[in-house]
Parts: sequence; structure tokens; C-alpha cells
Amino acid sequence: MGRGLAALIGDVGEETQGGDASRKPRRAPIENLKPNPRNPRRNFTDSELNELAASIKERGIIQPIVVRPVRGKDEHFEIIAGERRWRAAQRAGLHDVPIALVEATDAQALEFAIIENVQRADLNPIEEASGYLALMEEFNHSQDDVAQIVGKSRPHIANTLRLLKLSEPVRALVASGQLSAGHARQLLGQPNALEIAHDIIKRGLNVRQVETLARQDGARQAREVLGTARTKDADTKALERRLSDALGLEVAVDHRADGGGTLRIKYRDLEQLDAVLRKLDRK
Repeated sequence: MGRGLAALIGDVGEETQGGDASRKPRRAPIENLKPNPRNPRRNFTDSELNELAASIKERGIIQPIVVRPVRGKDEHFEIIAGERRWRAAQRAGLHDVPIALVEATDAQALEFAIIENVQRADLNPIEEASGYLALMEEFNHSQDDVAQIVGKSRPHIANTLRLLKLSEPVRALVASGQLSAGHARQLLGQPNALEIAHDIIKRGLNVRQVETLARQDGARQAREVLGTARTKDADTKALERRLSDALGLEVAVDHRADGGGTLRIKYRDLEQLDAVLRKLDRK
């Protein structure tokens, strides 16, 4: 690696031309190409594919699709870079497409796919993180290796990978573009991250405001920072009093809209904690 995708395509162009500059790029039936299952990019919106398809109808495919041979199948190829062009070409009704044929290992195919997408800013942060993780887990690359392969700093790789620690619903908000990577990183380790994420989106908070929010402890404090603290109903207050009387300590109950919630018991010292544990241990 180290040379980049453009250098790779350049090498292929030299080999296929064989010194004849007028020779056209090799073409292959569109149905003989298949996507790379390791391609980190998963989301292809209808709007971008339709826009590209319209351009292809007008001007054709200018840059060839980089492919490698499929083992055991003559004239069948796996896409390394250019899946979006291939999908749009199908919508445009093309029967064949220009290809640049290379020999690449599984690791190189994933590297090339990530490099192209990162350079074009085509990956959302979750796809980017998943691609980096695949390079590390499947091919035993370190974070330093990945940084060198894709031309990013090691801190960028590390910070991007941290996004995969978020819950699936929060990752979905990042993948859809509703939540930025900068916002999402402030939610790491927050037990009420999804609730805060929806409030961020609703109120259009900037990253600095989210930093303030993320420092708060628990859903109640988070709502106070957002200015959306809710008044507890009489039943909840009565439940808090019952629990407080039974334990002899201050108790707070916070309900969420999904039916779950948080029960907090405050104690001043270890003796009070031991007393609570003894009561909970009673059969």
C-alpha cells in the first residue's frame, strides 16, 4: 500500500494499454460484477444513485470500476472500488461497464475500499469505524497500521472507533446524519445517551452545549441542563416517600417514556449502605 488508489489504477491503465494510448479500457457485462461483502459503505440513498444515474446516461462512466477476479468463475469480478457507480449504472440501463482489473488479497480489497470512500468522504462515521475495526480484527492491523493505510492520524482512528461503543439506536442516529460524530462522542458512557441524543437533535445543541450536558449525572440532571425538567406525578412522589420511609434514606424515582426508569438511593456513609444491603438481603 502507501501509494493510494490512484496509483493502483494508473498501473492497471499502463498494463491494459500495452503502450497503445488509443486502446479503450476493458469492459465487462454489468451482471458479471458483484459487490465486495467487506465494503464498509452500506448506505446508498436513492437520491444520490438517481443523480449519478442521470449523469451516467448523459456522459457515461468516466472512471473505471476497480475489480478483482472471482475465484472459480471466468469473467466474473468482485468490486473493490466503485460500487456506487455500478449501482447507478444499473439504474441507467447500461449493459456493460469499464473495469480496471487488479490482483488483490482480501486485506488489500478492504484497504482499497476504505481509502476510496474516506478520500471521497462517502462513509458515514459508523461505516468508517466499522471498516477500521474490520481491518484490525480480520487482518491483525494495529491502530497505527490503519492510520498509515488510510492516511489519517492515530487519534482520528481511535476516536472514530470509540463510536462503536454507543448503543445501536444512537449509532443509527449518527449513521443517518442526524447526530454528528463530535456530538456522539460526548454521549459515550452516558446511561441515558439515547434520551440526550434526541434532545440534542430536537434543540439543535452545539458540541459545547453537549459537553456541558454530558457532565451531568443521570437523566434528571440532563433534563435540567436542557431546560426540560419534568414535574413528577403524585403517584411517583408517593412511591418515593414509601421507599424513603422503608429504607430511612432519600430515594428518587425517575420514569422514562418507554416504561423504564432509574431508582436512586442516597447514603452518607458505609454504615447506611450496609443497612440498606441488610434490608435487601432479607428473605
